[in-house]
Amino acid sequence: MEKHYQYFNRDISWLSFNHRVLLEADDDTLPLYERINFISIYSSNLEEFFKVRVAEHRAVASGGKSEDMTIPQAKALIAEITSIVNQQLEDRIRIYEQKILPELRRNHIVFFQSYQEIGEGHRAFIHRFFMEEVFPYLQPVKIEEDKVRMFLRDKRLYLAVRVRTLSEGKYEHFIIKMPYIKVSRFVELPRVGEDYYLMFLEDIIQANLDEIFIGYEVVCSYCCKISRDADVFVDDVPAEQMVAELKEKVKKRKIGAIARFVYDRNMPSDFLCFLMQVFHVDEEELVPGDCHLNLEDLSHLPSPNPSVESLKKPLPLCLKGLDMPHYMFRRIAKRDLLLHYPYHSFDHFIRFLHEAVHDPLCSEIMITQYRVAEHSEVINALIAAAQNGKKVTVFVELKARFDEENNMATAELMRKAGIQIFFSIPGLKVHAKVALVLRRNQKGEQIRSYAYISTGNFNEQTAKIYSDIALYTCNRIMVDDLHNLFLYLRKELDEPHFKRLLVARFNLLPELKQLIHHEIWLARQGRVGRIVLKMNALQDLGMIDELYHASEEGVQIDLIVRGICCLMPGKTFSQNIRVTRIVDSFLEHARVWYFGNDGNPKLFLGSPDWMRRNLHRRIEAITPVLDKDLKQELVDMLQIQLAANWKACWVDSELHNLFKRTSHEPKVRAQYDFYQYLLQKGDAEVRLPRE
Repeated sequence: MEKHYQYFNRDISWLSFNHRVLLEADDDTLPLYERINFISIYSSNLEEFFKVRVAEHRAVASGGKSEDMTIPQAKALIAEITSIVNQQLEDRIRIYEQKILPELRRNHIVFFQSYQEIGEGHRAFIHRFFMEEVFPYLQPVKIEEDKVRMFLRDKRLYLAVRVRTLSEGKYEHFIIKMPYIKVSRFVELPRVGEDYYLMFLEDIIQANLDEIFIGYEVVCSYCCKISRDADVFVDDVPAEQMVAELKEKVKKRKIGAIARFVYDRNMPSDFLCFLMQVFHVDEEELVPGDCHLNLEDLSHLPSPNPSVESLKKPLPLCLKGLDMPHYMFRRIAKRDLLLHYPYHSFDHFIRFLHEAVHDPLCSEIMITQYRVAEHSEVINALIAAAQNGKKVTVFVELKARFDEENNMATAELMRKAGIQIFFSIPGLKVHAKVALVLRRNQKGEQIRSYAYISTGNFNEQTAKIYSDIALYTCNRIMVDDLHNLFLYLRKELDEPHFKRLLVARFNLLPELKQLIHHEIWLARQGRVGRIVLKMNALQDLGMIDELYHASEEGVQIDLIVRGICCLMPGKTFSQNIRVTRIVDSFLEHARVWYFGNDGNPKLFLGSPDWMRRNLHRRIEAITPVLDKDLKQELVDMLQIQLAANWKACWVDSELHNLFKRTSHEPKVRAQYDFYQYLLQKGDAEVRLPRE
């Protein structure tokens, strides 16, 4: 029998999510610079999307191998992506030009967009600033067809200039790299009365091109940029060889194949065709943009007017008594501990490590590293532990995209400090976010030890903006399961067995299917079948089919999926499934799974999304939450998110983001309301962030 299920395409679904990010810039209730920041995030997301996903599709469209699609399918998908991105550009321009710029002016911040609107006083400043601060760093390069061509670097903004010779009237063309390393992209002009003035550096350069091209008539100039393939594929080779390969391939990331050529859409077609020929750009690689590109830079836009309202995010909570000696170990010994970052401070985990450093009975620390901060306090604590005589083992995942160099550098730093380093497993990524503190008595016998299983990275910087959940426990079964996982990663155990921990590629998928099938069985018995799944992405078709089947059998399913969701709601086979998306001040990053179990719910948290890669090609760790009160805490969190009618939307059968806002119901803003929920529990207090 032919399967009647349908699915969204992964990349088209992601574009729907990114459009939802852009819509935050359209929200008049947000502080102005928070809205500007969402334009930056939208642009940055899109940049990475083209450099990774679209670059991969272009490789297939050019004849590369793929198990997922044919050459015609790849070409059709690229065309659909381009069409959607062009539609979103119209939205982005509307929001920026018709809402953001006027709002800046209302706040006495004038962002000059053209030279014509600048008064004489500012023109003199701009000319002087150009001659003294900018001109020395400009190096125009003449470009000609069929001549040695200039290489355009990844993500760099360039100004393409057309001039006419005064003697012969012939067109000549030049390319100028914007000198952002030397000069800020946003230039603050002299204040006049109550008004502050800003200007893009490229606009200042364009206003003074006559100073560069003396003896020419400047005809026109337009910005352009190239995004290059940034994916790094490493063969399945031994770890030490993998390090060498990665070092070479990361170096070549900036010279990868063209993923897109973005240009000012006001550029004349003959000028664009000329640039395509000079830089060997194919038509399908063209992506029109606004006159100002690289708007991810808006995250650095100066805010010269101190009276402009800024976003007041919740201050991190710290458990009362955290500064007391051995507090974390004593607290976890009493009962399992659940912390929610960034509502709770990540300082708790740093304190947890430091207690291990100074505990005379701590014999060994084991931890995974996927993404860590630069100048990481986590790494410093591990080094301190090694110097204090502890055996420290760190499994470093070298293949964490865009963090390869940082991971290699920190691995070398730790190795020099005496830490035992294990690198990537060929053919796998280790994405689990786990740590283990083993303690032994004087006889060498294992005594109370501590396990940590989280949804987020050991990164104190992203822990301030990503919403994640971590379980601290000294449950002996969980400790032993986690120890077995680390023994497997250290190649000391070939076939690990887990009693409670769910680990991808071992016992995760069978257990997940069994949990879903039990809810189906309950529904068939006329009882309540209930599933709530919170994650970043849902793409694995096998697991989506399980959810479709559960829906057909009457199981009520709510999905809280931030990003990619290939499951299609609103169809006959998914009529009992609802998809909620939340985009707000913090990046929703936690993975929590709820199965009703006939009134005795089972709850899990851990590192994987339901992507094919997570479930089949990675090592992921998921823990059941056993403590009754902590289970209720997670249930309450999920209920708050499902009740949200502010910053939450439904995803419909056409991938539209339908806001849940209602005028007659009390406002529920999930992130801020959950923070208040944690504050009202009374076991934590506000603590100002450390500088």
